[in-house]
Amino acid sequence: MEHDLLLARSVTYAQRMQKALDRAGIASRVYRAPRDLTNLGCAYALRVAPKDLREALLVLRGEKLSPVQIFAYRRGEYREAGYDLS
Repeated sequence: MEHDLLLARSVTYAQRMQKALDRAGIASRVYRAPRDLTNLGCAYALRVAPKDLREALLVLRGEKLSPVQIFAYRRGEYREAGYDLS
């Protein structure tokens, strides 16, 4: 199943991001980031549907919350996804 991951610097930050998305009606789930995606130790991530990524990033930017990295899960593997909101 395709999805996007928004990496957060801590579990608390990930929870703040999730609450902001919940208020905007965007479904997300917090969980530990796969180890091979980050060198941050026990990083956490929000999982969102690809169709919601742009809106999720706009909501987070409006709340002054920003992910450390963004990854797209496609065809069984993660790839870093750059995203320009301009």
